[in-house]
Amino acid sequence: MVDYVGIRAIDGLLVHLENLLKDSRVALELGQRGVNASIVLLVAQGLTSYLRGDKAQAAEDWETAAEEVRSRLAWSERPRE
Repeated sequence: MVDYVGIRAIDGLLVHLENLLKDSRVALELGQRGVNASIVLLVAQGLTSYLRGDKAQAAEDWETAAEEVRSRLAWSERPRE
């Protein structure tokens, strides 16, 4: 595989994104918006895998993330007692 400058730049951005998502302050801000940083991190890791050609890992990561989002959505929409 040819190592293109653009691909390296995208890879660098994804590494930076992963580091930001691991920062507790960022996780807190996302949480205040109702966004789970761990799920976002998993989606980003899936994108990294996909761009590196590991489509099976990407699919697994995205499937897991989708299941988590669906589960949390169902939980939030449940009738309150």
